[in-house]
Amino acid sequence: MDWRFEARKKKLLLDARIHREVDQGVMERLALYLVPYLTSLWRREQKEHLETYLRGLISRLERKNVESIAYLHDQERKGLQVFIGQSMWEHDPMLRELNQQVGRELGEEDGVIVFDPSAFEKDGRDSVGVQRQWCGRLGKLENCQVGVFMAYVSRKGQALSDVRLYLPGEWTRDRARRKKCGVPRGIGFRTRHDLALEMLKERRQYLPHRWVTGDDEMGRSSGFRGDLRDLEERYLLSVPSNTLILELEADEMAVQDREGGSTGRLIQVRRWIETLDASEWTMVNVRDGEKGPLEIQILKRRVQARTEGAKVGPEELLVVTRTKEGDGVRTDYHLSNAPIQTPLEELAWASKARHGIEDCFKIAKTEVGLKDYEVRTWAGWYHHQTLSLLAAWFLTLEARRGEKIHTSDHSSVGARVDCECVA
Repeated sequence: MDWRFEARKKKLLLDARIHREVDQGVMERLALYLVPYLTSLWRREQKEHLETYLRGLISRLERKNVESIAYLHDQERKGLQVFIGQSMWEHDPMLRELNQQVGRELGEEDGVIVFDPSAFEKDGRDSVGVQRQWCGRLGKLENCQVGVFMAYVSRKGQALSDVRLYLPGEWTRDRARRKKCGVPRGIGFRTRHDLALEMLKERRQYLPHRWVTGDDEMGRSSGFRGDLRDLEERYLLSVPSNTLILELEADEMAVQDREGGSTGRLIQVRRWIETLDASEWTMVNVRDGEKGPLEIQILKRRVQARTEGAKVGPEELLVVTRTKEGDGVRTDYHLSNAPIQTPLEELAWASKARHGIEDCFKIAKTEVGLKDYEVRTWAGWYHHQTLSLLAAWFLTLEARRGEKIHTSDHSSVGARVDCECVA
């Protein structure tokens, strides 16, 4: 390994540690943290397995699967395997409690709910939901499972709060594989957007928010945007750069039939911004960062976008942002149902808050083993994902506690617990 990289790695690890004042009593705090979650379990051995698994997820194990966690605690792996992969304990009450805690701790009036699918590469075809499908991380089709995640972001912090497994249509029709993996009978095919709406309906009451956001996979669907309007949710969703739009402010007579037709004036949004002058953009300071103010260029326009049915949709607000990234500039396109009077500063905050889920994924996948599972069943997948989300939230609370002890400390929200007793 290059010595410069090794030095940088050591520095990052040191920066990620929580102070010793925070380490003291961490296992006692973990036990107290788990009290409301343990009420979902009836058997004593299940409660013991839950605490064992959480201790393993926040430990320094390189791979945090059932086998390694069991051996870490000098246990036979079978008991923990049954608890994660076969026991039919309910994970939903735990996720409900998690959302309630996140809302109480991080909730703000202008909070943001973020949706983002995330793929897990898997070999073979026997694990629930696995097939060759789009893997966003690799940017290509790959054999993988896909989870649709929900996160909550406010100026106080961010946290993953819920997840649903996407079950491809091929799986919903294969009775043998469904039975083998324990897919419940009532589970039919649901799109990734359907899963996001399901989570939103169930959890939004616990999470104070003004915005719903997501990447361009979520935003490209005009049907999903319509569903959010029906739920009276204000959205700011990314859309692909080739989205066809009609700028209403340029020519109010351009639309002859707003319900179902266009006059040929539709243009790809990436081509449209090339026609703009530099004076059209406004510089907005989103927040103060470690390297100075985070500033973006932003503009907004009233538009109509083409729908999947090749019609022109309802009036929406187009929001385009430009952010410096290294030597280049990143341009993001969004559609929203926010009023045209919405301040640019508020739109800029919501657009950048969406990226908070990326920080959540980094923490969950590197610190608490979100991707390290080796289960094949429906129950096993949900059990591991749920407990990983609980472990990530515990580390968030520990880091926030550390910040209160050391107000000058700016450690990551996902800092690993640096305590000998964890291992």
